[in-house]
Amino acid sequence: MDDKTDFSAFLRQQRDRLTPGEVGLPSTSHRRTPGLRRQEVAQLAGISIDYYIKLEQGRGATPSAQVLSALARALLLTRDEREYLFTLAGDTAPSTTGPSSTVSSSVRFLLENMPEVPAYVVDASWNVLAWNDLAEYFIGELTAMPPADRNLARWMFRAPADHPHWSSPSSRAFAQIVAADLRSSFLRYPRFAEINLLVDELKNASPLFGELWDQKSASTPVVQKKLTIPDRGDFSFDCQMLSIADTGQQLVTYCAEPGSPVREALRQFAEGDPTAAPQAVRYTT
Repeated sequence: MDDKTDFSAFLRQQRDRLTPGEVGLPSTSHRRTPGLRRQEVAQLAGISIDYYIKLEQGRGATPSAQVLSALARALLLTRDEREYLFTLAGDTAPSTTGPSSTVSSSVRFLLENMPEVPAYVVDASWNVLAWNDLAEYFIGELTAMPPADRNLARWMFRAPADHPHWSSPSSRAFAQIVAADLRSSFLRYPRFAEINLLVDELKNASPLFGELWDQKSASTPVVQKKLTIPDRGDFSFDCQMLSIADTGQQLVTYCAEPGSPVREALRQFAEGDPTAAPQAVRYTT
């Protein structure tokens, strides 16, 4: 990387265009300038703040392909922006000919080691690829479904306009995330037939999907959801989406605040207490 000026300027430009909410970070009222802080980008990319500052100042060693990929994910870059970032760094972006449908053993181990947290993995088309036992109480009995029927986007947007879950603000928020994420996948994998066919299907079947698609909003990795547990009431928790590097996959988790009633209910249910079960709760967000 002979001239680091353009690379540094591009990083600053992309950092300034994002808000904390767009990347799943809490917003504060003490920000003097718009955009993310350097420390926040470093945190999202999994690199040190000192190293990131050097990158923005055009100092230090040329970043590796792994660091460039992490920065592209942290800054929510499109496919073209990602390729441009690599070009500025004097490198070539890894091929993105198609997303992966293979869940690594390490991710499967992670699912199995979170018995008290509902969690599942979706691919770039929002097909559910893997899940833990607790997830089935929220998104349906996946084990009994043919793999071709395990698509969350299709479940959501093919539901009629008068379906009860559309009365919840969190349902609309989650629908916006799914539509934005599908649009990102559509741009990243332009020749992947499954995504193209799914987008056409949902546009024809759902006016809401078409509306959200045309908004061209960025996907956010977290949304608050509500859960009704019989005889216990309504509880709130966060639906957190974590990208799995270079696969097009995401790990979706339902996270409850430590010590909260819903966290305790999930713990009891994972231990086999039927009175804690979120009865009849399925994918209704």
